[in-house]
Amino acid sequence: MGGPRRVHDRAILDALDAIDPTPFRGDVWRVARRDREPLRGSSSHGRWSPNGEFEVLYTSLERDGALAEVGYRLSLEPVWPSRLQHEIHRIEVRTQRTLRIVDLDALQSLGVDITKYQGFDYEATQAITAAAHFMDFDGLLVPSARATCTNLVLFLERVSEHGHLVVRESEAVDWTAWKRPKPIASS
Repeated sequence: MGGPRRVHDRAILDALDAIDPTPFRGDVWRVARRDREPLRGSSSHGRWSPNGEFEVLYTSLERDGALAEVGYRLSLEPVWPSRLQHEIHRIEVRTQRTLRIVDLDALQSLGVDITKYQGFDYEATQAITAAAHFMDFDGLLVPSARATCTNLVLFLERVSEHGHLVVRESEAVDWTAWKRPKPIASS
């Protein structure tokens, strides 16, 4: 992509340099519109996607985490978009150089205001993503902002070249059932 190159925050680069990349092997979950290729990523403005710089694929280690991420976005609409149909996909993933930032304390140490993590100020998280991409990581394991689980954000060109992505199963999402209150587990 043409244009000026991003200047990375030296403190973030130093902090990420101290974290050893780890491989990831396992299944993840992703919700996508029914007519969208499940392994097609996004380069638009998002929490872990610096606008237009490179393509990322948002996934979750938990099925409910993937549903919560998309369900939250749909719930922001004035009326729930009833015509949109989605599928949830179980994807087998193998990476080689994944950056693990799996708790809020680690995010805070990298400059993320965790009191605002669930909001829409993405400047700090995008700076982390851009630095991780610059340092040749192939993805990030990060806390979900919508569920109590971990998300895996993949840098698609890296995983496509050196990793493994295979859709293992897909099924329609029943948003009506998902929106129903969940029973509280008794102890």
